Amino acid sequence: MQSLFAKTFGGLSGPVYLRHFLFGAVIAALLITVALSGNHKPNYGFITFALINTLLYPYARFVYESVVGYIIGNNQFYFNAVAFVIAKYFTIMMCWAFAIFVAPIGLIYLFFRNSKRPTA
Repeated sequence: MQSLFAKTFGGLSGPVYLRHFLFGAVIAALLITVALSGNHKPNYGFITFALINTLLYPYARFVYESVVGYIIGNNQFYFNAVAFVIAKYFTIMMCWAFAIFVAPIGLIYLFFRNSKRPTA
């Protein structure tokens, strides 16, 4: 019998989690660097928030990609590359910023998906 942790946090494949985690870590590193720079007292609440969002970002991105995949389906769209990169950056930032709120949806889904899967 799998544990709750394995059914939820272990629900994404390793390469997918790692790829999204690295994108989230870059965002967090930039924001934490800004938070620690200057002559003011560091905001440890923000740093904690950034670290939590970084850990949860892959699950928020999973939710985002699942919803977009459901809506768009197998259609292909052709865009200007600059507009596409800007839109991609925006979605990455939004998923990271709201990861603490969106990721629980993905974790709940992964739990139920992995609970119904027969184990060998």
